[in-house]
Amino acid sequence: MDPNEIQTEREPASSKTEKNSIASACFEWMEALIPALIVIMIFFTFVFRVNIVVNGPSMEPNLMDGYKLFTTCVEPTFTRGDIVVIDAKGTSLDRRIVKRVIATEGQTVDIDFHTGIVSVDGMELDESAYIENGITKDEYDVPFPQKVPAGHVFVLGDNRTVSEDSRFSEVGMIDQRYVIGKVKFIIVPFEKFGQL
Repeated sequence: MDPNEIQTEREPASSKTEKNSIASACFEWMEALIPALIVIMIFFTFVFRVNIVVNGPSMEPNLMDGYKLFTTCVEPTFTRGDIVVIDAKGTSLDRRIVKRVIATEGQTVDIDFHTGIVSVDGMELDESAYIENGITKDEYDVPFPQKVPAGHVFVLGDNRTVSEDSRFSEVGMIDQRYVIGKVKFIIVPFEKFGQL
């Protein structure tokens, strides 16, 4: 065999060096990308959630069926008016629910089903910021008044005529360990982005 033919069949040294540098650059990119992706996954699993979807009409007119919500998962305390996402294991309904916090541990909730007024610790609530006052007239199987146990919250849906909430024994007082997080704003639909 002609030695010149052997020389042309071999890859030039510069081509090998170029391939090695491309492979090395790809490896460096992967080394940087994988930890970044892990951090992002942890961030969106334990700090924020963007996969929360409203299911049903229980939070209308403020949150409609199908709305996607941005939720924080690191706020350990809750106050009246917070909208929270409750894990399916937190109730007997076997589904994730979105509700509004009405009372926290140690507070006593009472509902006058004739006037539709909700009271906490003897004070009538002004709920006009999110619903019409005096609409809580549907009584279910939980007797009132109710004192909220330690580590729990009392929740109601904004659409009180259809909401399954702490007025039902299947929901009852919510153990805070089952609260996934606090809703901060709407993601979808885009025309509502950032609102709550």
